[in-house]
Amino acid sequence: MRSKRFEALDARPVKKDGFVTEWPEVGLIAMNSDLDPKPSIKVENGVIVEMDGKTRDEFDMLDQFIADYAIHIDDAEEAMKVDSLTIANMLVDINIARKDIIKITTAVTPAKMTEVLGHMSVLEMMMAQNKMRARLMPSNQCHVTNVKDNMVQIAADAAEAAIRGFDEMETTVGVARYAPFNALGIMIGANVGRPGILTQCAVEEATELDLGMRGYTAYAETISVYGTEPVFMDGDDTPYSKAFLASCYASRGLKMRFTSGSGSEVQMGYAEGHSMLYLEARCLYVTRGAGVQGTQNGSVSCVGVPAAVPGGIREILAENLLAACLDLECASSNDQTFTHSDLRRVARSLMQMIPGTDYICSGYSSTPNYDNMFAGSNWDAEDYDDWNVIQRDLKIDAGLQPVDEDTVVAARAKAARAIQGMFKELGLTEITDAEVEAATYAHGSQDMPDRDVVADLKAVDDLLGRGATAVDFIKALDRAGFHDVAESVFNIQFQKCAGDYLHTASKLSEDWEVISAVNYKNDYHGVGTGYQISAERWKEISDIPWADDPATI
Repeated sequence: MRSKRFEALDARPVKKDGFVTEWPEVGLIAMNSDLDPKPSIKVENGVIVEMDGKTRDEFDMLDQFIADYAIHIDDAEEAMKVDSLTIANMLVDINIARKDIIKITTAVTPAKMTEVLGHMSVLEMMMAQNKMRARLMPSNQCHVTNVKDNMVQIAADAAEAAIRGFDEMETTVGVARYAPFNALGIMIGANVGRPGILTQCAVEEATELDLGMRGYTAYAETISVYGTEPVFMDGDDTPYSKAFLASCYASRGLKMRFTSGSGSEVQMGYAEGHSMLYLEARCLYVTRGAGVQGTQNGSVSCVGVPAAVPGGIREILAENLLAACLDLECASSNDQTFTHSDLRRVARSLMQMIPGTDYICSGYSSTPNYDNMFAGSNWDAEDYDDWNVIQRDLKIDAGLQPVDEDTVVAARAKAARAIQGMFKELGLTEITDAEVEAATYAHGSQDMPDRDVVADLKAVDDLLGRGATAVDFIKALDRAGFHDVAESVFNIQFQKCAGDYLHTASKLSEDWEVISAVNYKNDYHGVGTGYQISAERWKEISDIPWADDPATI
């Protein structure tokens, strides 16, 4: 006979998840591995000639790139002398300012930072994250996709997501050639919902860069870097080629982040016997060395790997904190689904929600999960109310706010009509009134009519063939009567010319102010300091429409 209690526990959702014991020799260990390199550094004539147990002639391409570009050499030897436990305590100590710690954390080696974080508990890392976040206030990013690549639905979903509070939005495609239409859908819809939303379309890198230069997108973040040479070179990539690609984006005023995350090297079979945190540290140092604004990290699409080993969720928080310690913008994942357990998926996200990161999710799905083309999200459109209540319960700002149905419906309708009008003015495939109506009230693509895919793809080729750019989209929107949307899209292009939003942890306000780590530095140094939720913002968070008025009960 079996215990009835254990039978009940075996039926719980968490038992469907995959778990493994540690196997350090193949990289199946989150952090605190005895096989990780021991911290060391030696500088001669302004050049790092030894780092983490290797001499310069033993460096691989990542070591050389990190040594030459990622470490503040002038302070390196002194910073490395500071005991790792002392640095860990400095990160937690509310009396030591971020600016003073950054001088140390940007001057030590990957192995040293791995050792520092290995001393810290989850609670201590959360306290440190609250102080080390680059920008004063946290924010959030969402995915806007659907399985049909329906640009009308994308526009409507993006408009709703903007009203709900997202400052950045990302789309992708099921059919690669649909990318320009999806990029237009998310850009138009987002800027219907609120002026100043930054949007991107995650596709193959050359196409993504081309779309950015033509004005279809405003930023990019799916430029992946890896922690070992064999994984990095898959696809003929190196730190140097990624740095060159980053400079291409920057040269056209496009904001961009690199993407990395624990577990990718394990999945590829090239972890080289190191912990996931150490390999992610190397990725983040490459990111810093390339000079980009920041990173999308937190395991991201490889989250199932760290989540399967002991302490894996702790490691994800550690890599987010490590990004902040390197003075990088951090979009801290919380996007890829990894568990059957609702309890576990919330616990995973609280590590970033409570202290706040620059972008708490790098992909909260603004659609039902069946429409998420990034392989499913940890959070989706059906979780909006839960997310808002958690913010309300804990009095935290996790980037979103409740909205009423009439406001959302109106915004969705306007977004659908705007892309309909723009398509008509540009002579593209027809968007019918029935599609506009469906997108206005749709929950997901199951509520949308099918489009003529062949005709759409011919129209995409025609649009690209005639060299259409953001200027054409602005004019078309204006001719269609959507003057405010045209102005918003124009202002996005203007920001690329100005270049101010290339600063770390940037976002745009609806009044077109660039908010970044330059003009809104995180100055937390104890209770009552740093980012404080204003009375106006607290009202947005706390006023859930379905709360009862006790005076009327």
